This record gives sequence, structure tokens and C-alpha cells, in this order.
Amino acid sequence: MRTFMYFMADVSKLANDDYVGFTFFVGSMAMLAASAFFFLSLSQFDKKWRTSVLVSGLITFIAAVHYFYMRDYWDAFGESPTFFRYVDWVLTVPLMCVEFFLILRVAGAKASLMWKLIFWSVVMLVTGYFGEAVQPDFSWQWGLASGIAYFVIVYIVWFGEAKKLAVSAGGEVLKAHNILCWFVLVGWAIYPLGYILGTPGGLFGFDFGVDASFMDVVYNIGDAVNKIGFGLVIFALATKSSE
Repeated sequence: MRTFMYFMADVSKLANDDYVGFTFFVGSMAMLAASAFFFLSLSQFDKKWRTSVLVSGLITFIAAVHYFYMRDYWDAFGESPTFFRYVDWVLTVPLMCVEFFLILRVAGAKASLMWKLIFWSVVMLVTGYFGEAVQPDFSWQWGLASGIAYFVIVYIVWFGEAKKLAVSAGGEVLKAHNILCWFVLVGWAIYPLGYILGTPGGLFGFDFGVDASFMDVVYNIGDAVNKIGFGLVIFALATKSSE
């Protein structure tokens, strides 16, 4: 009850035009609800799919916890919570990469694929953070390194080892893999685009001057769609494969 009253008091302080605060609040609650949904549904699946659904719940739960912190930070300082956002990403994005490995185990995926995806996702995020918050004078160089890591991931899931395994698995696994690939190509693209538009000098020294508050709204919506959407694809695969 006390927690509920805290939430209500916090929401009551939001200004009508505080779209950043509003999307932080909605994002945190949406991902918390998604976590409960994934966790409570575990018992209905075959054992080989439970880990995949469990990881989906962990992704949205970790994001929800960070969004509570980010919302409070925004409320207290009126600044973009860059540090908390990258901590969230460095935990959840590698787990999203793990999902590819988990659903492709039926086709013989090896742990090396998982570690390869995790490695490139961490490189993508660490270099992005350095360019945005640690060494902004070298933002385009760090951004270039982050972009290269992103496209390596895109290549692996669209054309490389992961794609070949998905094709060999066929059926519902291939359908789920293809949808997740689109999430990586389109959904994740908001992050490098956000870096280019929102980080001074993010594109070979050019400054687009996009307001940080606008990028926070885009990131908040994108995070919710990508993380919950990823989980729902896994949930659908587990449901159809357990029938």
C-alpha cells in the first residue's frame, strides 16, 4: 500500500507537458507488468522453453527497476539519466542476444554463438557510453566503433551462423528468429540513430543539436517496444512449441 501511494504521489507531480517523466512512468509499469506475465506463465511450457521465457522476464524486470531509478533521477534533476540508461542496456541487451542462442539450441547452437553475440553487444554499449559520457570530444570515433559492433550483430543474426541454424531448424523457430532479426535491425536502430542525433559530434564531428528530452522519449518508447516485444515473440514460440 505504501509503495502504491508513493507511485501515485510521484505521478501527481508530473506536469501535463512532462512527456519524459510520463514515458518513464509508463515504461516502468509496462515492463514490470510484462515481467509478472512472463514469470507467472512459466509452468505452462515444456522445460526446454522455460529458460527462454524466464530470460524474457528477467530482461523486462531489470529494465523496470532501472526505469524507476531513471524516473526519480529525471524528477530530481531534470536531466537525462545517461549512466542509469547504459547500465540498463549493458545488462538487458546481452540477455536479448542470449535469446537467439536459447531458441536455436534445438538446431544445435553452440555456446560460442552466445558469447560472440554477448561480446559484440557489450562492445557496442561500452564504446557508445564512452562517446556520449566519458570522452565526448571523440564522440564520432567511439560512435563508429559502436556502430561497427552493432552491424556485426546484425550480420550474425541476418546472414551468419545464427541465420543458418534458424533455417536448419525451420518451422516456428525460423519464424521467431526472423521476427527477432527485424527487432534488431529496425527496433535497435533507434539507439545508433539516437547517438548520432543526440550526441554533439556524433556523426563525424557534425552536431545535429537534437534536444536530449526528445531522445529520452524516443528511447523510453523504444525500450518498452523492443524488450516487451522480444519477450512476446519468445512467449509465442514457447506456446506453439509446447502445444
